[in-house]
Amino acid sequence: MAVWHGDQHKRKPTGGKKRPYRKKRRFERGSFPTETILGKTVRKISRRRGGNIKIRVLSNNHACVTDPSTGKTQKAEILRVVKNPANVDYNRRGVITKGAVIETSLGLARVTSRPGQHGIINAVLIREE
Repeated sequence: MAVWHGDQHKRKPTGGKKRPYRKKRRFERGSFPTETILGKTVRKISRRRGGNIKIRVLSNNHACVTDPSTGKTQKAEILRVVKNPANVDYNRRGVITKGAVIETSLGLARVTSRPGQHGIINAVLIREE
């Protein structure tokens, strides 16, 4: 089962209701969000529209962390998810999304990539005041 991204359920600009003139179409189909968690590396490849592929990270325990002061990027182990401002529930469950703060072996870092869309976890070190 998938998420439907059609606009038949919305109202017209005048405020009137849209009456269904056809059924749902395959191209209006979406997908459920990938909730990346901490764990052994598991990726899922899915075919998208136009024959494109999307790599989703289901779980990972490493991140490519960039130090903004030196400009160097290193592969670092993720120790834990500190906070996720995207969703309170994600914060509790330790889901990694863009903007999440993770604790790595190099220090605290903020995730800059979208793991469920890009297939990799990129992060930038946060300066500690």
